[in-house]
Amino acid sequence: MPEPLPVLLMLRPQRVSERFVAQLSGLGSAFRPVISPRFDIVYCGELPRMARFAGVVFTSVHGVSGFRVQANDAAVELPAYAVGDATAQAARALGFRTWSAQGNADTLVAGLTARGVTGPLLHVRGVHSRGDVAARLTHAGIRTEEVVLYDQPLRPLTLDAQHALADTVPVVAPLFSPRTARLLAEEPIIAPLLVAAMSEAVVNAAASLHIRDLRIAPRPDSAAMLALTSDLLVLARAREKTPSQTRHGNNV
Repeated sequence: MPEPLPVLLMLRPQRVSERFVAQLSGLGSAFRPVISPRFDIVYCGELPRMARFAGVVFTSVHGVSGFRVQANDAAVELPAYAVGDATAQAARALGFRTWSAQGNADTLVAGLTARGVTGPLLHVRGVHSRGDVAARLTHAGIRTEEVVLYDQPLRPLTLDAQHALADTVPVVAPLFSPRTARLLAEEPIIAPLLVAAMSEAVVNAAASLHIRDLRIAPRPDSAAMLALTSDLLVLARAREKTPSQTRHGNNV
């Protein structure tokens, strides 16, 4: 009887999880996908008067979507500064002239400061946000305000996800945020767990997880996470015999 395929546990919102699964399948990876979003995206808040801003800062694709819900055509004539390429692409599709920091909040703040960007800027963010982007930019001399345009209310794990974590088949979990890592750490886990972490901050949040293998993406972007997750699926299929927790990768 053939060995069961490893489980790919996706905890991101449904649409982005489905896209990630399709991309992995395109790479030839073999797995059983289990999609269990841990939170919904609910748009909220209200944009301030955009005429007084010299640019918009986006730190997530959801922020771009929240902006699209409310903005008029004139607003997208402003330059947009994005944390990474996926966010930049979403802003560009909306009509913005976009620059990407190709990294995280640190590279975004450093990049805008080095480029001599002038404010005032508007940082569009969610209720749960890290990096203190607006405060750090303001401290660096680029006056920045912030507006909350979406929330991420929690959802419980699906029964399929709960059963996967309670089984003995290896589970590969790509974790893109510290919040998602902390939520997973609250769940009872028996299955051998292999984690692809987006950043060191995700690693720190996942510290209490019972992990067989933990690796950090070489860059904090979707392409690097895709390649790392593919590698871990291959490793999971190899059914390593070592039961102890190990950490590998660039920074761990």
